[in-house]
Amino acid sequence: MQRKTFKTSDGAQMSYISAGEGKPIVMLHGWSQSAEQFKYQIPAFAEHYRVIAVDLRGHGESEKVSFGYRISRLSKDLQELIGALQLEKPHLLGHSMGCAIIWSYLDLFGLDEIDRLVLVDQSPLGTLRSHWNAQEIAASGAIFTAEQLNAAVYALENSEAEEFTRNLLISMVTPAMSKEQFEWIVECNQRLPRTIAATLLYNHLHTDWRDQIVRIRNPTLILGGRKSMIPWQSQVWINQNIPDSELEIFEAAEGGGHFMFIENPDKFNRRVLQFLSRWRSLS
Repeated sequence: MQRKTFKTSDGAQMSYISAGEGKPIVMLHGWSQSAEQFKYQIPAFAEHYRVIAVDLRGHGESEKVSFGYRISRLSKDLQELIGALQLEKPHLLGHSMGCAIIWSYLDLFGLDEIDRLVLVDQSPLGTLRSHWNAQEIAASGAIFTAEQLNAAVYALENSEAEEFTRNLLISMVTPAMSKEQFEWIVECNQRLPRTIAATLLYNHLHTDWRDQIVRIRNPTLILGGRKSMIPWQSQVWINQNIPDSELEIFEAAEGGGHFMFIENPDKFNRRVLQFLSRWRSLS
């Protein structure tokens, strides 16, 4: 695995991991995470593909610029990365907010130049509408009320930031995760300055992607967790609204939290590679 960099059109220096050869797959981590968290996937996928795992602006080893922390700008960064590396019809894998970046890419640039999609555990909408019933909330995957999101942003901008970060991450993992593994996730998470994390979280969770999800026609694999903070019913809704899509819900005993790719990398890697190889054989 090699660390490389590229500069965006607005001057942000971004770091990415490059490994393997062949058909490219670009991996997009979630809010306040990093490419390093795909450490169990990169070597396995690199046996079959050219893997590009990018640290989004401000995250991981990328430059901590003071601007551009919107999903639309992050999708522009993705488009520029694909162009800079001359990636021909790459697969895209997004975890959590990484899925929102893919949906924004669809909105702004279309998916004609993208091959397969792997969408890992992201709600179509993060902030619920007060008039929704329980079924509508579950289908949307909303996890915050507007008041709760405002409180989260306030906590991230103040002295409560580390405590809030830890508590949020606890809700994303199963009790089976080791203390050492959890502390590593916390450390990766906090490489994004907390005030920047607050700005990005607010933008991320207020956007409704349902009108874009229903337009996807690329073969798509959707992965969720029965015990994830993201309601698994929302992953069913995504599956029902994307033709040629497949759905896999990791059960609690299978590490079925928000980080199932860390808690159960063997099943995760096997399922993704199975999906990609099957479609490759049909194309």
